[in-house]
Amino acid sequence: MSSLPSGDKVTPWYKQFWPWFLIGILLSSIMFSITFAVMSVKSFDGMVVQEDYYKHGKAINMVLAKQDRARELNLSADLRLDPLTSDIVIDLSGDARPDVLYLDLIFPTEDDRDQSFVLEHVRDGRYVTQGPDNLRYRWYLQIQPAQENADWRLTGEATFPDENSVTLLPGGRKASE
Repeated sequence: MSSLPSGDKVTPWYKQFWPWFLIGILLSSIMFSITFAVMSVKSFDGMVVQEDYYKHGKAINMVLAKQDRARELNLSADLRLDPLTSDIVIDLSGDARPDVLYLDLIFPTEDDRDQSFVLEHVRDGRYVTQGPDNLRYRWYLQIQPAQENADWRLTGEATFPDENSVTLLPGGRKASE
């Protein structure tokens, strides 16, 4: 009364290929999911979540006002980094000569690599400070006359090491743009 012919033997499921193949796919997907979850937790990239958009918008307007003020004062600066002594030299031209300048080196992707420097006025718009050794890669540059509540700001971009000077302008744009 069985539906199987009497000569055929039935092998148990655990001795067949297809159940193990399907179980293997499931187990490998679980293993890869756990691996990627652990990697994402261990290599947190520090992305910033903007919660207060209104404050952020007001801050953008303040930055634009600082750039407009720098344009009114006809400010521009040439920055050089001496590869031997690591001195940072800024030649500021325009209608402002503060006693000190604050230079921010901002790394584009990792905020823990950002650096700030205070440059002392030595003569005729020249400012000098000791910079970091072996500065490499691409950086955003900002100079302003005060650390907080500065009334103007010059910005630029540079890839180090570079023996050429980098021009910093209001808004980071060249005068011809």
